[in-house]
Amino acid sequence: MHSHLLPLLDDGARSWEESLRLIQAFHAWGYQKVIVTPHIHPDFYPNTPEDIQTRLAEWSTFLNEHRIPLRIEAAAEYFLSEHVSDLLAQNKPLLTFGHRYVLFEISHLQEPLSLKEFIFKATTLGYQLVLAHPERYEFLSEEKLDDLRHRGVTLQINTMSLVGYYGKFAQKRAEYLIDRGYVSWLATDCHHVEHLPILEKARQSNYYRKALSLPLLNHSLL
Repeated sequence: MHSHLLPLLDDGARSWEESLRLIQAFHAWGYQKVIVTPHIHPDFYPNTPEDIQTRLAEWSTFLNEHRIPLRIEAAAEYFLSEHVSDLLAQNKPLLTFGHRYVLFEISHLQEPLSLKEFIFKATTLGYQLVLAHPERYEFLSEEKLDDLRHRGVTLQINTMSLVGYYGKFAQKRAEYLIDRGYVSWLATDCHHVEHLPILEKARQSNYYRKALSLPLLNHSLL
């Protein structure tokens, strides 16, 4: 429910051929369904829901031609910015998955001043918020993570964090979240073929197996 396999839309798959190699790997790992989530970031990846849905239709045709039996859907990974706040203020629909889940990320440098306002506005409109890779935000203390959960935000960790791909802090924070049972979603956040051996290694880790034992909301999407 968090991957960047759609080709040529963001910093994910760099060609149609690479996207095919990635989805073939997912199929070999036993995935039944993949929800791709291209970035929507006004400064770097100004994608629109229409852009994403158009590319998804093209990609679906491409995968069918190669007889890939996976079910695919698309949502988005929204970067929390004034752009998203404007969309909510204008009541323009966000790209969601499942039961109106919205995947969002925040700056890695500091907590956005608008974070709590965004959470209140989005939940008021009926969206269910999913914070992407909270283990990677060093400024989010354990107390702040507790506060986000109490505000109804669910937490999604990246599989590759479990083997230190994003550094020791992210690894230890991911382990902490798993130990506390705070993880609601497990995702690959896969961008390119270089991620495949790292994901394979992570899938063999003890904490990956421990994460799978949690009541993950991924199962509700099948």
